[in-house]
Amino acid sequence: MQSSSSCGSKWLSLLRVAISTTDLLLLKRTHALTITSGHSSSDRFLTNNLITAYSKCSSLSSARHLFDHYPHPDLVSWNSILSAYAHALSSSPHDSSSILHHHTLQQGFRLFRLLHSSSSFLPTKLTLAPVLKLCLISGCLPAAQMVHGYAVKIGLDRDVFVSGALVNIHSKLGRVWDAWALFNDMPDPEKDVVLWNIMLKAFVQMGLKYEAFLLFSEFHRTGLHPDDLSVQCVLGGVSESDDQQGNDMFVKQVQAYATKLFLHNQTSDAFSWNKHMSDYIHAGDRYAAVECFIDMNRLNVDCDSVTLVIALSAVTGSNDLLELGQQIHGMAMKLGFNLDVTVANSLINMYSKAGCLSFARKVFASMEELNLISWNSMITTYAQSDLEEESVTLYLGLLSDGFRPDHYTLASVLRACSSLTSGLSLVEQIHVHALKTGIVTDSFVSTALIDVYSRIGKMEEAELLLQNKDEFDLASWNAMMFGYIICNNSCKALKLFCLMHKRGERSDEITLATAAKACGCLVDLKQGRQIHDHAIKLGIDLDLCVSGGILDMYIKCGEMEDARTVFQEIPSPDDVAWTTMISGCVENGEEDLALLIYYRMRQSGVTPDEYTFTTLIKASSCLTALEQGRQIHANVIKLDCASDTYLRTSLIDMYAKCGNIEDSYRLFKRTNVQDIALWNAMLVGLAQHGHGEEALKLFKNMKLLGIKPDRVTFIGVLSACSHSGLISEAYSYFHSMHQDHGIQPEIEHYSCLVDALGRAGHVQEAQNLIASMPFEASASMYRALLGACRVLGDTESGKWVASRLLALEPLDSAAYVLLSNIYASTDQWDDMKNARKMMKRNNVKKDPGFSWIDVKNKMHLFVVDDRSHPQAGMIYDKVEDLITLIKKEGYVPDTGYVMLDVEEEEKERALYYHSEKLAIAFGLIVTSPSTIIRVIKNLRVCGDCHNAIKYISKVSQREIVLRDANRFHRFRDGTCSCGDYW
Repeated sequence: MQSSSSCGSKWLSLLRVAISTTDLLLLKRTHALTITSGHSSSDRFLTNNLITAYSKCSSLSSARHLFDHYPHPDLVSWNSILSAYAHALSSSPHDSSSILHHHTLQQGFRLFRLLHSSSSFLPTKLTLAPVLKLCLISGCLPAAQMVHGYAVKIGLDRDVFVSGALVNIHSKLGRVWDAWALFNDMPDPEKDVVLWNIMLKAFVQMGLKYEAFLLFSEFHRTGLHPDDLSVQCVLGGVSESDDQQGNDMFVKQVQAYATKLFLHNQTSDAFSWNKHMSDYIHAGDRYAAVECFIDMNRLNVDCDSVTLVIALSAVTGSNDLLELGQQIHGMAMKLGFNLDVTVANSLINMYSKAGCLSFARKVFASMEELNLISWNSMITTYAQSDLEEESVTLYLGLLSDGFRPDHYTLASVLRACSSLTSGLSLVEQIHVHALKTGIVTDSFVSTALIDVYSRIGKMEEAELLLQNKDEFDLASWNAMMFGYIICNNSCKALKLFCLMHKRGERSDEITLATAAKACGCLVDLKQGRQIHDHAIKLGIDLDLCVSGGILDMYIKCGEMEDARTVFQEIPSPDDVAWTTMISGCVENGEEDLALLIYYRMRQSGVTPDEYTFTTLIKASSCLTALEQGRQIHANVIKLDCASDTYLRTSLIDMYAKCGNIEDSYRLFKRTNVQDIALWNAMLVGLAQHGHGEEALKLFKNMKLLGIKPDRVTFIGVLSACSHSGLISEAYSYFHSMHQDHGIQPEIEHYSCLVDALGRAGHVQEAQNLIASMPFEASASMYRALLGACRVLGDTESGKWVASRLLALEPLDSAAYVLLSNIYASTDQWDDMKNARKMMKRNNVKKDPGFSWIDVKNKMHLFVVDDRSHPQAGMIYDKVEDLITLIKKEGYVPDTGYVMLDVEEEEKERALYYHSEKLAIAFGLIVTSPSTIIRVIKNLRVCGDCHNAIKYISKVSQREIVLRDANRFHRFRDGTCSCGDYW
């Protein structure tokens, strides 16, 4: 044991720093260094200290992982892991109702049962202490009674530590007389001041004030001296009515004792209180330290700078104590301690970890004296808050003030440089400085250099640094793997992982998560499964970092069943895991499931972020689920995420794609942001809705504001011209792309121009444009032109276009259908039948036409002549009524859209029950008169339906929005927003 201790002791200073600053990253790096330096897991002294350190840094999962993979745990190891569970639960009492809290409690008790069932070790008081703390946290009296019975069995019931803990549990669970019985059974010499105070507090809280006075008197007679906490407890529970109930004499006696105590006893000075608070913090009980600080102020004990530093360390890292931290800040200013460099540094640390950057900045700016810790704290805070330029500026200020940066400084500023476009020059300067001063050999600095070179694509420099390392350094290898992925070289990342595995080097959670990410990028399912199996073998598959990486890998490989299994096995998914699962569903076409998972996420208590909402809005867009989108928008506002530009862009796009261009435009007008993506979303939305003039006006305003258009902008502009029949304007904007804006037209821009020409009947001109293009025409371009030939009845051009389309995509059903429709519209029935036969011979199936309508978050889908709907009878009656009404208004069925060689009357009947008419009829039946009917159709709306819906909007006095495969149609009072140009 002695040798183990001496081997591990050189790492203890780093562990102490990590614990005192709760720096988990430093702890993990130190752990990695111990492994790469050849210290195996058989080093008990070091391993036990690491378990404790992970516990103090609030990483219970890491502590448990280390314990589970420790081949020969001793009693100290068991005590350490049990203490870790007690610490984890006592550090977050506000979360006591959560599933995770309950799971952690059960795991802690299960560990104790495992130890109990093992005959290898006899528990000591240090074993029972954390178990009793678990009993107290759980509020489970039977559990405490069972532990009490076990303590009696092994002879620990008389131990002052154990019996004191039992007294505390019973008193805090309201079993004051049980606590009193245990207290009375203890020999007086074993009762310390703390235990007497616990018993006093229990009596006072239960309203047993007379008994409390008697106990205080007995306490005094033992020879022990009640302290200021004893006095405050007793007197704090006394009211004026108590004086009148005969307790006046006792009150005066306690008050007299208090006067004597504060005149002659030094336990009331700041030094003693500071020691009490420090002891609580070192024991991991920050809330007890806070309570001690509050009592100290209640008793008007003078604070010193050390008091404030300790109090600030107690509240740091806990957002529910931030308000108290701000009060301590106010106290520091009142007492003049805010200028003390140590107090100011503690304030910066507290505000930084609470995410209150502006407060941290103000404290730093007001400091008259700065030390290296001050500079490092702010540089790190800026870097972690994605304020890279400010971080670098501070670093330069540190140098100009004559400070010499240490490894913490360089590691933080290098992290900031990785996100700056001009960061390479500074990185190289820091690298030279590190070489000159010899600090480059520090593991933190060299790993940070590898990481930053990797992130900015300088893999050769990163590889050279890795090669120059004397020993294997896991953090550096992880950084290299991640760098390869960033540089789109996931193959090299996996090769590095395989080399690490081949050399027998140990992987950690970050390694496996990165390797899984590489497999996802390569869509390498086979190797991804192997990494998953390896994670299970190591027992780290449930680590959030690892499970998140594996989840993302399965999603990218399209294996949604495996992804769901992995997700369901995560004990407590964080916002990243939930968002990954939601995003995966959207990417794999399972938008309905994405929305369902979101509602489960909210029920679990996890708060979504901007990226979660953006993904959900995309799901609503894909489903054209307007009501779902509105609900998500409401949540965005409720959670104060509405100012995010990317999120607003998604909302503008969603409203447009769901057919509500008015809300889309209103939201856009309220957004005073000159972001090109946001303006593009609005411009494209207006174009799709046929508001060509408004879209072009928006484009002009964009140029006036100095927003530089991009390729997407011109797709929107040309689409607006196409949907509005603005041919000369389309040519003008097309030529201005390269001449005025330096943007080379791509195939999408040519497609828009061809579409505009085709819609306007300029088929020959469109063909000439295709022939003049610097690249081959796309299938979508020919498909749009073939549709134009169908509208114009241009058989010859249609044949030519169809032949070109089929040459590109022989199995494209649209080519056969459009060609046969062209023949049918000109009564060339034999040619039509031949086109259909050729389609059948080539085994090409026509995409079925269908329409759907969303009512109360439920989708209702219809196909032509569909009678499967539960309300089919009512729907068909409604259609019949509508046809009768619109015929009176002048509607004449256009039988040219019936591609069958049958009687005219039969053709008319065939037109009545097209899917969009059925969907509209259903909408009119089930929605209120003020509701806009919104229908989506997967194919282009036929001319007869378009004409009929205009009449339906007039006779029903309802607004109808129809989204077909090409655009939106807004029908109102017998007219359509497309102006019959579609």
